[in-house]
Amino acid sequence: MISGMYSARPDDLAMICQRVQEKFKSYKKYGFSSRYNDFLKAFFDLVQEFDSLEDFYRICVAVPLEITNMECRLYLNLRDEQQAVRDERQHLWLVCDSRHGVAVEPKIISNGVSLQKTPYETEDSFVVPICNRQMIYSRLQNGSMEYSMEHIEQQTRGEGCPQQAGATESWHGCDKVCGRFGVLGMLSVSPLAQLNDADKFFLGKYANRIGFNLENRLIARQNIDHLKFINTLVMDIEHNVIVPNMYFIHLFNQLKRKVVEIESIEKEVEKNIASGMTGSSCADYLSRCRQIRMELFRCHQELVKHHKNISLFLESLFRREHFEKGHLVLRPHRCFVEKEIIIPQLDHYRSRLRAANIEVRPPRNMLEEEFQIMVDIGLLSQVYANLFSNVVKYTEEVVEHDGGMRKFMAYGRKIINNFSGTCRTGIKFNVFSSGYPLSVEDGRRFFEEGIRGDGSENVPGTGHGLSFVRYVIELHGG
Repeated sequence: MISGMYSARPDDLAMICQRVQEKFKSYKKYGFSSRYNDFLKAFFDLVQEFDSLEDFYRICVAVPLEITNMECRLYLNLRDEQQAVRDERQHLWLVCDSRHGVAVEPKIISNGVSLQKTPYETEDSFVVPICNRQMIYSRLQNGSMEYSMEHIEQQTRGEGCPQQAGATESWHGCDKVCGRFGVLGMLSVSPLAQLNDADKFFLGKYANRIGFNLENRLIARQNIDHLKFINTLVMDIEHNVIVPNMYFIHLFNQLKRKVVEIESIEKEVEKNIASGMTGSSCADYLSRCRQIRMELFRCHQELVKHHKNISLFLESLFRREHFEKGHLVLRPHRCFVEKEIIIPQLDHYRSRLRAANIEVRPPRNMLEEEFQIMVDIGLLSQVYANLFSNVVKYTEEVVEHDGGMRKFMAYGRKIINNFSGTCRTGIKFNVFSSGYPLSVEDGRRFFEEGIRGDGSENVPGTGHGLSFVRYVIELHGG
């Protein structure tokens, strides 16, 4: 054993040195056997060796299996991500067990093991809670595994919770795991008949070690997810805001040309006044000024419309909730989709469609038959903006029944009964444009990030628009 001369501890190390002494006392008090000491050493070595969350799950059940030959099951208090938008409830999932390993498709546990704040026994298993660090520190401070409901609720709100050495901020906003009362999940070990009181005490300590490491990994994963989300959001902003915002340059150039034209007329009038202006000259200048005024008014309307559209997109992309949650968060409102979303976006692209000689064919009676649905107006408007932008860029001429060559687009909606086999009614919204048809395989592939079609090399684009469309539609449950 390494030893040396005793030296006074600096004040900076006092608290940590005190915790070291307390740990030594605790270890002596626990009196773990050499097998259990090896158990913990193996666990800590392995969690440093493997990085992924799935490998961590495997370690949690494999160490007890190999060292004690006990069956082990790891349950986590996960929120159902498929129902994340509509269901904020927490559910207990079996994520890994010693018979099958990591579950390929974890399922919600509806019976048997339940979420509890204290250890308990079932018919053949000992089940111990896996707690977050705040709850563990609070238990250490109180020296008890029991709490009043009032204390637990205060602790999970961050009230009345002692700040132990090494304690961190409460969960850092991570809402993917961290269930009721700071319980992350449950660890089940069986058979119960082979466990004595010392074994059960050790398993409680082992669950605490799982809790510390699990929380750290979840926070790390959340931070990575946040960074990925921010990178994606930057692409959304570039694609849906910055690039369309360049249209302002076109509008400002139009304004500048009109100002220069007015200045030219002003100089002509001054020159003609000096030489004796006639009535016919006045009428001509008045007509030209009237025409410029109408063009300026149209340009002003276009600026107001474009500013309103960009402001809507900015509001829907820069919400605080997006950054807090690490994903786009819906703000649904009741609206008439055609009147409040499709037509405003179509009007916004009308001049570009007209310049590309694309005829717009609206649906028959959709407006009269339309009904309100709950959608995020800002995000769904960007869906249609992306689709109409693609219409402008990719629509091609086709031969129609009268023999004429035309480019056209259409939009509409269709009621779908028993949507996706859920016995619920759905609405299929569609945008159609003329041109060479895609295969079903290509059509699905284009909704992946960065994928573009053959022959699009000379067409501006990044392949991000349709992946954004897919994400927003799936966020709405479509």
